[in-house]
Amino acid sequence: MALPAPSPTHLLRLHSSAVSTLFISTDNERIYSGDGAGQAVITSTRSLRPLASWKAHTDSLLGVEEWGSQIITHGRDNKIHVWARPEESASIRQGPATLSDLSAPTIRYSMDVNALNYCRFSLLVPAGASEKQGLIAVPNLVESALADIWSLPSRQRLHAAIGDPLDTSATVFSDGRSGSKSGIIMSMHLLHAASSAPSSSTSAKELRLLCAYEDGGVVLRKRTAPEDKQTVEGRGWEVLWKAKLHIESVMAMAVSRDCTFALTVSADHLVGRYDLLKTQEETSEFTPTGTTFKTKHPGNGAIAIRSDGRVCAIGGWDGKVRLYSTKTLKLLGTLMHHKQGCQAVTFASLIDPPFGNSPLRGNSREDDSSGDDDEMTIEEKRTRARWLIAGSADAKVSIWALMSFEKTSA
Repeated sequence: MALPAPSPTHLLRLHSSAVSTLFISTDNERIYSGDGAGQAVITSTRSLRPLASWKAHTDSLLGVEEWGSQIITHGRDNKIHVWARPEESASIRQGPATLSDLSAPTIRYSMDVNALNYCRFSLLVPAGASEKQGLIAVPNLVESALADIWSLPSRQRLHAAIGDPLDTSATVFSDGRSGSKSGIIMSMHLLHAASSAPSSSTSAKELRLLCAYEDGGVVLRKRTAPEDKQTVEGRGWEVLWKAKLHIESVMAMAVSRDCTFALTVSADHLVGRYDLLKTQEETSEFTPTGTTFKTKHPGNGAIAIRSDGRVCAIGGWDGKVRLYSTKTLKLLGTLMHHKQGCQAVTFASLIDPPFGNSPLRGNSREDDSSGDDDEMTIEEKRTRARWLIAGSADAKVSIWALMSFEKTSA
């Protein structure tokens, strides 16, 4: 039986338009939120006061993410901006800061992108790379059914038009959407995985791209071209598997922290679960790549997976956030506060590893540079690590302190 619904621990009223994207820093210190007017806000999780608020884009924000000492924002104005992350000052922590008093972050560089299909970027920081070097995947500049991968900060396109060029045709829709069978890309995730080549060493890493499409399908591809070779028109990429579990377009996709599985939601009542470790040869009628779970609630627009991979949160068009076990999709609880659609959800990082010696990004030895005056106890940090944050079309951000679900989600 589902648990009774709690009330939000905190409510943030820092936006005047619908909240469209959320992110929490890996040390759980800062909440990033963006809205339909292009406004971005950084909020301290200690004081719950804004650290920065600025007009990041001239149109709705699709995504925001902290990247070391930088911030990436992606807007419907066909721009990606990389900003210098502002430092938290003592005056902001201690004084009653208003949004108008806060200075905007400094922009470092920008990219022109194709934001026609509401698909946010996916950032991958390779192991061993500096905090300012990374790979970013976005929809192709011309064809929204294909994907491009760029290097940062050089802004060099390494892989162009990843997908099936034969599956696309000249644009046939008046609004500029793709004429492909799969439709435009709705969500994507760039990842490194252990090499599937039989002759490769166990330490070899393959670059893979997971894409969810307008027709409800999901495709996992791997790079087969040499690491230092640029590719065009989908050459140098191979499909590992394809799955189509949804009746309607995929509205949101989330990938587990260890990149072993993914979940998708749609306008329908289904939740798709995909095994990212399988290859085409390992899939069959009896061992499919994806599993469909039926829920009682159609119309879902956001999904997030907790850092231990055991619990997921799904934001509904009815404003409710529902918590499920990622293994069985058993309903664990429903969070009710927002009266309008929930468009973004994210979990804080857990402090303790859930099993073995697996390190999680949030930990009790995190940097306490935010100041002794605002010191938190270990118990307060543990409570914060169980936060779920939701953003709604009602322009509010709700923060919920969840239970651990240790027994329920096992």
